[in-house]
Amino acid sequence: MFKNFIFYVAVLFFTISTAQNSNDKTSEYFSLVRSEFTGNQAYETTAFVEQYWRVVGNKGFNESVYHIAKTLEKAGYVLEENANELDRLTYRIEKRPLKNPTWEPVDAHLTIEGEKLPLLESTSNRNMTYLNSPSTPKGGVLAEVVYIKDKKDLEKTDVKGKIIFAEMSPYAVYKMAMEKGVLGMLTYNMPDYLQPEKNVTSIQFRSIPYAENNLWGMALSYQAKETLKKALSEGPVKVHAEINTKIYPSEELTVVAEIKGALTPKERLVFSAHIQEPGANDNASGVGVQLEMAQIAAKLVSDKLANLNRTLTFLWGDEIVSTRRYIEEDSLRASHIKWGISLDMVGENTALTGGTFLIEKMPDPSAIWTRGNDKHTEWGGRPLQLKDMKPHYLNDFILNVFEEQGKFAKWEVHTNPFEGGSDHTPFLKADIPGLLLWHFTDQFYHTDNDRIDKVSQETLKNVGTGALVSAFVLLNSDSKTGLAELENVNIRAEKRLKDEFLLSQKSLADGNNIKTEIEILTAWNGWYQKTMDSLNDMASDSNGDLKNAINKSKEQLKKQTENYIKSLK
Repeated sequence: MFKNFIFYVAVLFFTISTAQNSNDKTSEYFSLVRSEFTGNQAYETTAFVEQYWRVVGNKGFNESVYHIAKTLEKAGYVLEENANELDRLTYRIEKRPLKNPTWEPVDAHLTIEGEKLPLLESTSNRNMTYLNSPSTPKGGVLAEVVYIKDKKDLEKTDVKGKIIFAEMSPYAVYKMAMEKGVLGMLTYNMPDYLQPEKNVTSIQFRSIPYAENNLWGMALSYQAKETLKKALSEGPVKVHAEINTKIYPSEELTVVAEIKGALTPKERLVFSAHIQEPGANDNASGVGVQLEMAQIAAKLVSDKLANLNRTLTFLWGDEIVSTRRYIEEDSLRASHIKWGISLDMVGENTALTGGTFLIEKMPDPSAIWTRGNDKHTEWGGRPLQLKDMKPHYLNDFILNVFEEQGKFAKWEVHTNPFEGGSDHTPFLKADIPGLLLWHFTDQFYHTDNDRIDKVSQETLKNVGTGALVSAFVLLNSDSKTGLAELENVNIRAEKRLKDEFLLSQKSLADGNNIKTEIEILTAWNGWYQKTMDSLNDMASDSNGDLKNAINKSKEQLKKQTENYIKSLK
């Protein structure tokens, strides 16, 4: 018994001491990154990118790509085709033909006949033209507007040679409108979370699929919609509509930059930021933060102030498409991707946009039973099932690092259950640990009011600092890091089980089924059991101390869960 006690004390002392060493390393990375990360480059890049209406292959998208490449070269990255074996900092621009032509808006305006001032014009509402809309005939068109309540109304109404106006997505009616010989379309549909009655000039960008001889169309702001409806209530209305767009063949560009790992270069962490979409926060901010991260990482490695044992990769491209391709086109490379992190809408001035900074977690039981402090955003998320769970330490690890930056900078950091919809999803689909750094709700999301004045340099700096420090820790992680992170996971697991137990007690008091409450506690226990096992992945060496510590923690968590379940009964 005494020998076992001595062994336990020794293991405990070793765990505490190695955890402290690892925490010291994290603090060291924070010191290095904070001294370099000003947010200047991130903000300047965001401003450069957001000036363009960006869709894959168009001028704005491609100009952004070459701006990234030019900045990478200044930071010391060598074009891959010119690099030698000793060059650790490299980049490449991948080029692929586009199946369909690209598109960009030039100008547009909409005026009610008889009115001096336009109802809308693209100089102030650059989202007014549908993505993939062709130009109107030169000089525009003047035609009667017909209000359409729904698809049934469209079916029975003579609209040939007229412009239809509908309060719905253009996707819902554009095919039928084309078949019925409609001249063009005006639509309005803005979700409530964008507060359209407050942000009366906002237009959320809308699109229709590309097709030859396509229908032209415009989206309306709340103000324009109300003005047009009032005019229609007083009698027949004609509008003059003019659109000028460019549709032309192009190619898809993707930027891939890497800092090669010194010890195990095949293993890597991948950051991904998409370029397309016309906003500043979405997602010029992700492009900008990632570029400053790439600069600082290059400087710290080149100046030998820090090293990377594994490879750090940065992707800039088409949302989901570029990340998915990077994973799927090389199965051997994909098998060595250890972590994937998406940077999307990371520059918010939340005093103006609303919402908060969020870490969207890998699927855990909060995406099945969303209760307590867990809340979905207005983006929304479908309930998942136990088979969808992705137990891994990445959730708690990233949260721990970002909370530390939050305390330092007096900056709010929160999480949300998994919802999907950005560059983290291809990683998860490939069974690679992946999560999203973002903000929501943003009252200007996808609207033409998402401009540089809604971006905070301080937020860019905070997100970039947390992300880069996380990368340095993970890419240099070993068994000592694993032991330190086990301490963090233990604390969060115990708190989660306690919180869920208290929620279950309240649920039972409200008359709910004990079977469901046991299922919830059991699911969280199972998720954290597997999460603890995943910490072995941090160690490139086989470390018995880490495995022993994990097994002890798992057993302790199991007992805690069993005691909670007994108490519920």
